[in-house]
Amino acid sequence: MKRIYALLALTLTLCAHAQEQKRTEIVAHRGLWKGSAQNSIASLKAAQDFGCWGSEFDLHLTGDNVVVVNHDPIFGETKIQTSPLEDLRQYTLKNGEKIPLLDEYLQQGAQSRCVLVLELKPQYRKEREDILMEECLKALRKNNLMEPGRIAFISFSYYICKELARKCPGYTVQYLEGDKSPAEVKADGISGIDYHYSKFKKHPEWVKEAHDLGMSVNVWTVDKADDIRRMIELGVDQITTNDPALTREIIQEKRK
Repeated sequence: MKRIYALLALTLTLCAHAQEQKRTEIVAHRGLWKGSAQNSIASLKAAQDFGCWGSEFDLHLTGDNVVVVNHDPIFGETKIQTSPLEDLRQYTLKNGEKIPLLDEYLQQGAQSRCVLVLELKPQYRKEREDILMEECLKALRKNNLMEPGRIAFISFSYYICKELARKCPGYTVQYLEGDKSPAEVKADGISGIDYHYSKFKKHPEWVKEAHDLGMSVNVWTVDKADDIRRMIELGVDQITTNDPALTREIIQEKRK
């Protein structure tokens, strides 16, 4: 009996140690874009070459229902959601690239195991959010990327998160806004949260709560060393950052 108790104690100790050693992964925010351009294909390739766990990018739907990669709702002097693709392609990113089509971006994404973190931007009508989701899923299937370990979905639109969780069971879907507790998000079938680091500073208990519910936890956009260390200590699964090199250095430092 004593031997059984000793083995049980050892098992619990090893499990606790494994939990403490759980790796925090790095997500490049809009790619590894310094020296290039945010949300460019070149920035995605740089994130892949650097060995980031994942690379995040932003998706809008044009007026003629083409999915493009860009953060702001305006590109050049043109509103993306109400303009045809032709009007947008007259402008270039800072590195000279045309605004990338999602299909073009995914062709590069398929070149490595770097997780593609797709941020679907809220649209001005739910019907357009439905089209955005369907076009994204279509492009992922076309490029043979529709695998749970290859992609993750994030959005500020709670409707998009709920619909993607329903359409894609088993895939990572993370809500961005930060206005709901993990329990509220989980109750609607969404598998993760991806909140600004200030939310976790205010509610550090949300990380453990989410993990206890079997949810994934990402955090954005963390660039300062002290904030990176704090998020690692809280045990987040991923850190989305504009400085993957600094984040990697701190993760390695914390693992020593």
